[in-house]
Amino acid sequence: MKIGERLRNLRIASNLTQEELAARADLTKGFISQLERDQTSISVDSLLDILQVLNVKVPDFFSEGPEEPIIFRKGQRTALAEAGVRSFELLIPGATNRRMEPALVSLAPGQHTGPLPPFHGEEFGFVLQGTVTIRFGTQSFRARPGECFYFEATREHFLENNGKRPTKLIWITAPPMF
Repeated sequence: MKIGERLRNLRIASNLTQEELAARADLTKGFISQLERDQTSISVDSLLDILQVLNVKVPDFFSEGPEEPIIFRKGQRTALAEAGVRSFELLIPGATNRRMEPALVSLAPGQHTGPLPPFHGEEFGFVLQGTVTIRFGTQSFRARPGECFYFEATREHFLENNGKRPTKLIWITAPPMF
């Protein structure tokens, strides 16, 4: 295990600069820099100070396994009652506390998501079956199976199924909004 690399990843995940981490752990920025590049060793006391700032327990720091689950089973999905949509499932538990929110959306013919207001974020979709029309402001775009869409959510928008067959797609928003 490379301690420096692990500490750097934890610092970045905590949205801290080297300088901020150093100040909170009562260390110097230069020491943090050298530590992250594995150019110096660290005392147990300094490591404990850093882990306390990063809110990481010692056993978790030395654990080789993933910090969080990386596989999510079908039974872990959260179904939302989204008006006008056949089904809307959040694919990742606790997605509202993450950077993006993936959902599995099914639309029957004639169904659509409600209009979504503009927000500071991005959206991505991948069509699994059927076709979906993306209404983005005054524009319309159509995506077929195997095609995807991406846009910055700067205008009111919604998805609709104008076809004769059910539509199923993966829809990701970042940051989460559902």
